[in-house]
Amino acid sequence: MAILNEEQEMLRDMARNWTTSESPVAAWRKVRSEKPVEGYSPDAWKTMAEMGWAGIVIPEPFGGSEFGWLSAGLVVEELGKTLTASPLVATTLAASAIVLGGSDEQKGKWLPKLASGERVGTLAFDEGPRHDGRYSAKVEGGKLTGTKAFVHEAHGATLFVVAAADGLYLVEKGDGVSLSDRKLTDQRSHAEVTFNGAAAEKLTGGGDTLLDDVLDRARILTAAEMLGMAQQVFDVTLDYLKQRVQFNQVLASFQALQHRMADLFGDLAMMRSAVEGGLEALDSGFGIARAATVAKAEANRVLHTMSREGIQLHGGIGMTDEYDVGFYLKRARVLEASWGSTSYLRNRFATLAGY
Repeated sequence: MAILNEEQEMLRDMARNWTTSESPVAAWRKVRSEKPVEGYSPDAWKTMAEMGWAGIVIPEPFGGSEFGWLSAGLVVEELGKTLTASPLVATTLAASAIVLGGSDEQKGKWLPKLASGERVGTLAFDEGPRHDGRYSAKVEGGKLTGTKAFVHEAHGATLFVVAAADGLYLVEKGDGVSLSDRKLTDQRSHAEVTFNGAAAEKLTGGGDTLLDDVLDRARILTAAEMLGMAQQVFDVTLDYLKQRVQFNQVLASFQALQHRMADLFGDLAMMRSAVEGGLEALDSGFGIARAATVAKAEANRVLHTMSREGIQLHGGIGMTDEYDVGFYLKRARVLEASWGSTSYLRNRFATLAGY
């Protein structure tokens, strides 16, 4: 496990206490039932912003705390444990794109608003059913035209970081921007976003690697959410096996089930090592591309197995709405496809290694 300083431990504990008491899975059930336009509770998001979570990776001169990516990952992990619906990941990624590639004017305009939670940002990248790294959106005369097939947290976002054929652009929600709902299995906010002559400002900094640098941050932070989910599924399943009695014996006493849980425990340790390694790579600035690829690929592998095993070890009740464990499987399948499937990431790692 990563070695945390005192401030990071306090941040993690604050996030853990808040999610446990104020945003348990029951809060997600409420959001699902009430169906707010944004796809999350605005009051909960306001509280997160007031606690400074939206500005963790934003420099202090622009209203953030510049507390680092490991710190951001600690918070996101806790949110993943309770399936908290929020635009924190999306906004953090949008802010990171501006930090990396924005001009001083763009940073001054957007970063304070993102740090305070006044504005919500998101990435609008993929144009097809799978992440493939190809973007055909075009900009002519400062106007962007194109369609993005799956945009997370699009309904609550007011700022889109859009991948076009020649780089990244900032687009405000408004004229020339239209949304069509995407109903995915996790029942979170997803939309197809069409840009039809929308005013766009290019992010001119960051060099030729800007787009890949932003994607690597998306992979690592998404993997942090997946880590929290995997940890929770493991804990909930273990508790269930310790309580459920079958054939006059507690399920946890069966050696075959003990072996399965031991395998999952080992997988979880491997996943944590990969994800924390990715977060630390972002903070150090070294080996980011490889670390991001490994983190997301391992998160895909372990959460896929963990969510499937969690359902099986709960038996048929695992997929009933009464039990929370089924929600994790549904969210897992969406996140596995985000920013690169396992096969895509394996190919990318081979390319990075020179094969």
